[in-house]
Order: sequence, then C-alpha cells, then structure tokens
Amino acid sequence: MSVAEPRRNLLLLNVCWWIIVSLIHAYILRQSSLTVSETLIDTIVSFGLMGAVCILMVNTMRYYLPQRERYWYILFVSLGISIICSIVSKFLLGLIMHNDTIYLQELNQSNGMRFGVGFLLVSCICMMSLLWHTQEEQKKLNEHTEEAKQMAKDAELYKLRQQLQPHFLFNSLNSISALTGTQPEKARHMIFQLSEFLRGTLKKDEKQWNSLEEEMQYLELYLEIEKVRFGHRLQTNILCDDEALQLQLPAMILQPVVENAIKFGLYDTTGEVLIKVEAKKSDDSLKVVVENPFDPETAQPLKGTGFGLASIQRRLFLLFARQDLLKTQKEDSRFITTILIPQKNNQSI
Repeated sequence: MSVAEPRRNLLLLNVCWWIIVSLIHAYILRQSSLTVSETLIDTIVSFGLMGAVCILMVNTMRYYLPQRERYWYILFVSLGISIICSIVSKFLLGLIMHNDTIYLQELNQSNGMRFGVGFLLVSCICMMSLLWHTQEEQKKLNEHTEEAKQMAKDAELYKLRQQLQPHFLFNSLNSISALTGTQPEKARHMIFQLSEFLRGTLKKDEKQWNSLEEEMQYLELYLEIEKVRFGHRLQTNILCDDEALQLQLPAMILQPVVENAIKFGLYDTTGEVLIKVEAKKSDDSLKVVVENPFDPETAQPLKGTGFGLASIQRRLFLLFARQDLLKTQKEDSRFITTILIPQKNNQSI
C-alpha cells in the first residue's frame, strides 16, 4: 500500500461524513416550511463551508499533531471553527436570502441549535482524524524501531560470525610455518585446504541459512586442515541421518563448536582423541551432538576460553529468541555439546 492511499481514504471518509450530515440536515429542513431552493442553499452554505474548513484542518494534522497532554487543544480549535463558520454562514445566507423574511426569521431562531450541532460534528471529525493520524505516526515509528532493531541484530550476528575465524586462521598459519621447513608437501597441501576453507567462508557470509549437507562439507574441509596440524592424534566420527541432510541451520554454526571440542580434547593430551559429531531430526528440530574427551584437571587452565560456545548461544538467541537451544554436559570423561535448530518458519526469521 502506498503512503498516499491511506491519506486518500481519510479524505474520502471526511467527504462522506459531510455528505451524510448534509443529507440529514436537508431532510430535517424539508420537514419544515422551507422550499427546495431554500433547503439546498442553506445546506450548501452551512455544511459546505464547515466541511471545507474541517478537511483543511484534518489535512493540517499531517504536518502538526498536538502532544498527548495537549489534546484539549483540538476542542478549542473545533470551538473556534464552529464560531467562525456560524458567523460566516449566517452572513452569507443573510446576503443570499435577504428578501425572504420568513427564512431569515427561522434562521435567527435556530442559531443556537446550529452552532451546537456544528460544534459537535466538527469536534467528532477532528478527534477521529487526530486518532487516525496518531495511529499512523505510531505505526511508522514502530516500523522504524523494528527496522533499527533488525539492523542492529544483523550487525551483531555478522560481528559474531567474523570473530570466530581469526584465532583459527592464526593457528593454521603457525602450523603452516612450522611445516614449511620439515614437511613442505604437507605445508602446501594445508595452504590449499586453508584457501578453500576461506573461500567457502566468504561465500557463506552472503547466506544466513545453509542445509546440513552444505555445512557438513564445510566442516569436513575444516577437519582436514586440523588433521594436518594434529596428524594421527585427531580422529573423527561423523554420523548424519539422511533425513536430516536437507534440514536448515544458520551458516557456519557447527565449525566453532567442533573447534571448541578439538581445543578441549587435544590441546593438553598427547594420545589419540576421538571427536564425534552426530546429526539427526528430532521432532520439528535439527539436533546436532558433538562429543569430545574431557579431563577436568587439564581443562581447568583453559577456563574462560569458551568464546566459541558463548557466541553460538548468542547467535541462536538472536535468531530464535530462545536460551535453551545450546546445552553442554559432562558425562564421565566426555564433554557433550547439544544444539537444537527449530525448523518451523526458520527461513522467515
């Protein structure tokens, strides 16, 4: 709907209001002794003038609306309009009908009633127009507020996504530097994989959602890079139900979770470590579970480095307005991270 359409509707409502009022006024006059010509002239002068002034007043409200504590101002304006219209219409009718003494006599007798009815009608239409313009203004304000909130949310989501990459990139470059002298072939292979990973990251920055199948391809590329760094020590087991592969999830949300699992699982150990990733459909959600070995004694110094999981939880809250979509738990010597991605209408979020 264009901006001009509501204004046309309001103008049409005003015109219809005064047409109906004029017809009622004409009907009442016809029940008295006035002729058709006298009734027509009286109606056009009285309510034509009042209607034109009211429409001008209503149109003015587009550019100026009194504050809520000054709504009484409209009553004083309505009173002023009614007085002016009564004086002008009486003057014009006196000029036009100066030879009709009977009509002029009835006009003088009905001045008080005409003024009262006119004030009531003008007040009603002005108050209704005030409420209409106030609602339109509030609607525009709400739209601007929602737009600003959405822009702020998108900016925060983008910032969170960008903050997840630098430390991984620095670690990879350090590993490449270490491999350059001893294992140049591995270093070249890792550079190629890293470039593919970063290229995929740039493409995904343009997308808010990906299928699980796309995310798993991206995750496997990341794990190949990590396996070059850690060699045989890093073992992975990825299980995905076929039914879950086409489900949607926020772009680049699994890599930092797996990175967190590798950090806590391998950094303080020398033996082989198995990282398990399992994805399946659960009711109306995609459920992803990441498991890694966990030793409280060796993991204690890493306390405070959980930015990855904190950022994922923040992203999920911004997207779904829920705090229960990321859960962590410890079972024996395993650390388990569970992510739920609701599938109902997630594309419209």
